[in-house]
Parts: sequence; C-alpha cells; structure tokens
Amino acid sequence: MGNKHSSSVVPHQSCEQRVGVNINHNHSAPVSHISLRYHKSQSSLLKSKISSHDTLSCEKPSAPPHNHNPNVTHLYPTLTTYTPLTPSISRQDAEARAYSAFLKSFPEYQSTWILDTLRRTDFARLDRTGETYVDYMGGAQYPESLVRVHSAFLTEAVMGNTHSVSNSSKLSSRYADEARDTVLSFFRAPPGYTVVFTANATAALKLVGEAYPFKSNNGYILGADSHNSVHGIREYALRRGAEVHYIPSTSTGGFVLSTAKDILSQHRPQNASSLFALTGLSNISNAKNPLSIVGFASSLGYHTLLDAAALAPSSVISLSETPVDAMVVSFYKMFGYPTGVGALIVKESFLEILERPWFAGGTVGVVQVPGSIFTRTSVLHEQFEDGTINFMTLPAVTDGLRFLSVYLPFLPLRLSCLTHYLVTSLSRLRHDSTGTPVVNILSKLPSRRLKSIGEQGDSGSTISLIFLSPSGEMIPNSFIEHVAVTWNISLRTGCMCNPGGAASLLGIQDQMEQLYPGVTLKDFERVVGRELGVVRISLGLGSNFLDVWKIVMFASSLADSRSRQALWETWTNVPIGQAM
Repeated sequence: MGNKHSSSVVPHQSCEQRVGVNINHNHSAPVSHISLRYHKSQSSLLKSKISSHDTLSCEKPSAPPHNHNPNVTHLYPTLTTYTPLTPSISRQDAEARAYSAFLKSFPEYQSTWILDTLRRTDFARLDRTGETYVDYMGGAQYPESLVRVHSAFLTEAVMGNTHSVSNSSKLSSRYADEARDTVLSFFRAPPGYTVVFTANATAALKLVGEAYPFKSNNGYILGADSHNSVHGIREYALRRGAEVHYIPSTSTGGFVLSTAKDILSQHRPQNASSLFALTGLSNISNAKNPLSIVGFASSLGYHTLLDAAALAPSSVISLSETPVDAMVVSFYKMFGYPTGVGALIVKESFLEILERPWFAGGTVGVVQVPGSIFTRTSVLHEQFEDGTINFMTLPAVTDGLRFLSVYLPFLPLRLSCLTHYLVTSLSRLRHDSTGTPVVNILSKLPSRRLKSIGEQGDSGSTISLIFLSPSGEMIPNSFIEHVAVTWNISLRTGCMCNPGGAASLLGIQDQMEQLYPGVTLKDFERVVGRELGVVRISLGLGSNFLDVWKIVMFASSLADSRSRQALWETWTNVPIGQAM
C-alpha cells in the first residue's frame, strides 16, 4: 500500500522593494534578513511589479503587532499603503459575504496581510489560471520572484563543476558553501553540524539507512505513521540482522507519547547503538509528534533521525533546541523551487560512524585500480555527496530560505485560521436528501486556535477525509478527483506513500496484517471492499481565503442530489437514477 495516482561574480544586490525588509549581507547573521541576487537589468522589472501592487517600506515598524513574539520582531515589514484582500466586484456576492463573515470570526487573520500581498506579487498565476491549489504537502508553489532572480543570476554567472579549481568551479563552490551556511543558519544549527546535499529527503534517508551500522544486537525504532522512505530503512536493518520495532499509530495518526517512550525503553540499546526515526509531521494524518522525545531517545543511547520534510515548510525548527543526530528535508516542499535538491542536516560526529557501502566520484581522494585500496576525501560532507552536486540550483536554495524566513513567522497563524474555517465548514455540510454528513474528516484536528503571530500549532494544515453518499457509504476517491478536476482544483487522493498512517485513519489495520508476499494494491482493495486512500487537502504559503471557500463550494456541490448525480453520470456514463 503506497501512493495511489495518485571569478566573475554577480554581485548581491538589494531586493528591499520586493520583500519589504531590511537587508543584511553578513552570511553569519541570521537568515531572517533577506538578500536575493539579481542583475541590474532586473531592478526596474521588480520595481515596476511592486509598484503595480502594494508598496512596502524597508524600515522596521514603530511598534510590533499586538501579542507579537519578541523573537521575530525584526521580521515585520512596515506597510506604507495596503488595501485588505477583498473579492473583486465582478465576483459573486456570496464570496464577499463569506469573506466578510470569515474576518468577523477570525479577525487575527488580518495580521497576516503580508501574505495577501505575496499572493498578488508572487503567486498571481494561481488567480490568472483559476487553479485552486491545495496540495502543498505534495509540493509548494514557487514564488515567481525567486525564479526570476535565479534566472537572471544564471544569465550572468559562469559556473562550473565543483570538482576543479578553475574560476567557474571556485564560483560554484562559493555558492555551495553559502547554501550550506544558510541551511545551517535557517535551522539554527549549533557548531558541529554540516549539510550533505542530496536529490531530496528520500535520498537523504537512504544515505543514513544504507550506511548505519545495524547489527544483530541493535535495532531500528519508528512510528507506524511514517512515510515509505522512513519505512524503507527497515530493509537495511533486517538484512544486517537488526530488529525492527514499530510505535503504533492512534486512530487519528501520530503516537501516544507514553507508548512511544515505553517502546523505546523496552528496546533500549545495550552493547550497540540503535536508530530511532521520528516523523515530525505526518503527511496524511496531520499529526505533529512531540520533538521532546528526541532528548528522551538520546538519553537511552539511541541515534536520532528526524524526517522534517512535511514539518519544515510551515514550522520553526531549531536544532539548538532539538539536537537530533540527523534531519532530512526537501526544498521544493518548503518553497517550490528548485526541485531535485534536498539535504541531510547532520552532526559530523554521526557521519563519522556511518559505514558507506561504496564510493563514487567526488567522495574519494585516491583509488587503487586494479586493487581494493581507496581513501575517502578529507572533507566529511563530500564523502556522502555522490558525483556532482546540483551546483547550478544551490544559489536558489539560499535565496529560497531567505525568502521563506521573512514569511514563516506569519504562516502558522494564517494556516490556523484557514484550517479551522475549512474544518468547521466541511463538517457542517449535509446531504439535501437525507440530512447526513457529506464528509468524514479522519485526520487529526488542531486542539487549539492560534491567536497571534509567532505561535506554533500542535498540528499541521492538512485535512484528510472521505466523501460520503447520502446512505453513508464512501464515495470513490477517483470520482472525487474527477469532480475536482472539473472545478480546477488540485488536490490529492490515495495513501500518500504512508500506508501506516492511512491504515490507522481508515481503520484497516487488521486487513493490513493479512497481507502476503506479492500482494498488489488491487488485491488489497478487494479485501477491504472499496478504493483505498483518502482525499487530502493541504494548505501552504500561497493559500488564501478564496482557496478554502472554493473547496467548501466544491464539497457543497456533492451535497446536492441533482448536481452530484449529473457529475456521476458524466464520470461513469451510467444513466441518472442507477448510480447512487
């Protein structure tokens, strides 16, 4: 059960007018001060774009927002002129009324106005195309300015393979080092950490799995509600004779902290270290696991591995506060561009115990041929970067992290408002013919509503649900996906490469235990008696009220008998009256 369908250097120049914040070019400073590289010819382009929307001042505000977090005061831009986002006159009155009611219920949403400005300047294509994008857990939408800046940079820079000493190679190495420093700064890593660039979070997990010194007297502990790339490490553990133990998932995902501690204690390492993999945020159940368990596991002698691919896009992560041995991320999930670059942020001491099963270009200094002798490169992170790193895109990683650091403090509050509204609105929908619920929300719901900028939520902004027929039976996800496409809505259906989390939400753990070697997804569905998976709606940096309102309207169309039946007929070509 996996996923269904589902030397000449371009100078840094200020981009204050685009992002509206103070600039600091000292790369040892926190990356909350943003600087993006672009050629002078781009300056007028960016200025003209901003002038057509809202104008932002580059000065700090005279006073921070009410109930602000003092740790993020320096991030607040000052608004010179701003008009709150309001549906245009040409849109239906229903939108305007809904938005007005939303603001009355969630007045704190207006504190996140800077993200409305961002929507108009960097995600305008969503409104131009009419596409409602709610698959941020699958991949973030890229800010248009990030792509423009990087494109302009590439037209001026001459970059070469980092495995050389030419001017072009030195330039590439410089930007690679800058990207490493920015990653470490963004995640507030203390001394002793380094960054290994990979293709994505999955590749980073594989690096750890294949090289961890699993033995017959140690083990691998992980949560059932984890991504397949975390589950896959068990294959390396089992082949080396190590034990694998799962922490069970609750019915809404995640785990019970006391249960996790009990299992870690029961299998604590004796004569050799074991590996504990923690999912920071589930990509299907929306459950945030407590990062405090990292310290507990470490105290028992475990090495700790944090899958932060789903957590990092909307949550502040401090490796100073949560000093895991290794953490993995994918940058496209954080800010959309570039794809094909991820990272293993890792303690150097942890890298030193890993036993790589092979070597490759870029990871060695000397290789005896013929023979069996080789010496790995003296630079520790290079020992784990097979071949040539994606050096052309690393400057965009630096810019993307600086970009995200400006808006991240506002994001949890905004997503909290939108998620609460969406959950409440969907839960109230009833079929016109029977009065029964239209949806069944399966994922974890936030236990509290955020009220101020800088707060962090206890869950994410993902809603996993199934749609129900008037009789209470599950409507096929493939039909829901078909209808979503007709509404120009990008959502996702399936098990999201998280079979343990999906089984918990759907209540099919018993059927999961009955699986046999060679079983296919179709076989599994026959046993369960229906399509497997959920409908996932996930919000992110570019989301606004109109996105969630359209989701509610989309779901409402399925509550109307005539509308639903017409859609069903189109999907199945079955005459009306025989479908549902």
